[in-house]
Amino acid sequence: MHDETADEPTPVVTGFLRNRGEVLLLRRSDAVGTYTGQWGGVSGFAEGDPDAQIRTEIREETGLEVDDNVSLARSGRPVRFEDADLGREWVVHPYLFDCETRDIELSAEHDVFEWLSPTVILEADDDREPVPELWTAYERVAPTVRSITADSEHGAASLSIRALEVLRDRAAIATAERAEFGTNPDGEWDELAALARQLLEARPSMAVLRNRLNRVMAGAADDSDGAGGAPAVLEAARAGIERALAADDDAAATASERIDGSVATLSRSDTVLEALREGNPSRVFVAESRPAREGVAVAEELAAADDLDCPVTVHTDAAVAHVLSREAVDRVVVGADTIRPDGAVVNKTGTRTLTLAAAREGIPVSVVAATDKVSTREAVNLESGDRSAVYDGDAPLDVLNPTFDVTPADCIDEFVTERGVLEAAEIDNVVAELRAFEEWPDR
Repeated sequence: MHDETADEPTPVVTGFLRNRGEVLLLRRSDAVGTYTGQWGGVSGFAEGDPDAQIRTEIREETGLEVDDNVSLARSGRPVRFEDADLGREWVVHPYLFDCETRDIELSAEHDVFEWLSPTVILEADDDREPVPELWTAYERVAPTVRSITADSEHGAASLSIRALEVLRDRAAIATAERAEFGTNPDGEWDELAALARQLLEARPSMAVLRNRLNRVMAGAADDSDGAGGAPAVLEAARAGIERALAADDDAAATASERIDGSVATLSRSDTVLEALREGNPSRVFVAESRPAREGVAVAEELAAADDLDCPVTVHTDAAVAHVLSREAVDRVVVGADTIRPDGAVVNKTGTRTLTLAAAREGIPVSVVAATDKVSTREAVNLESGDRSAVYDGDAPLDVLNPTFDVTPADCIDEFVTERGVLEAAEIDNVVAELRAFEEWPDR
């Protein structure tokens, strides 16, 4: 951010780069004219279009390019405030970006950077002094119950992390408010429990979101002093995010060891994508996965990956049986939105067709997922997509556009998890463990 003076409100941009539940915070150096030594996001004067300017600032301050390793998650309403010490009014345009890497190149405007939970901005005992209204700017773009409910682009594992971020952020606010309003563990618990239940209802079909929230709340309720207040929820949510990310990583690592030869897959599973990149496939076939065609995006990522040196082929969903019958495919590898207690798998529509075709051709099927994706419920709500994605004409037609289908357990050869390879009969043990977390109390 370059220094300038003006009588009118000064428009600036602030971008938060997010990676694995943490955001990039940077300490402003002596090269800048305001807020030297304080911590903020990527920022700069909005000399024209703020949407274009934030991309310029990211490139100049981190060496990263938007649409390469960085993608826009959300933009928020501007934050307007006056700094009396400077005699200046600011209008901050906040942005949140998802970032695939933590490797950045600092410009002269900053001298230190760290990837941290955004909640450190609120911590009074933290020695990193934030620039004014940094938390307000973050709140304008942070995940919410509404954003999780409306998200149709990301998978269940990703949305489970977003849900834990929502709970973590609110617990941090409640913890910080103790300085002003005093300590009230029961009241804090009631507020955070109500938020957790809203998050549970945001995507009721996603078992992984439910299990990870329940684990956090159960852990907070059992904290050492028995209070179960905001600090306990904050600590449990932070630990829950770390545990969830590690489980997904470990499931991918386990799967990568089993990927050798030609592989077929569909839709988007970040865990499967990582397993393919870490494994040793000789060829990858990807069904396009309509209507969002996320399979095409996956194929493009694999084809561009420096750590994957094999042909990548994309094909229509309707061609999966044909591809398996004509091509030398050694294994089908898919993710899971939910694993039912009986071992059946709920996943993107087309998974059932792919696995049935694999069974016909004698091709083994591996489902790659953390055990948190096991559902404790027999019944699963299958979400449907927009009817216009199938038919937008005027004829009086009924339209079906299921976005998930159910693959029977007998079409699946193995479940590849962070605990190793499981068979369908071993799912019962996971179910019993996860059910124990559902009993966290109302206070």
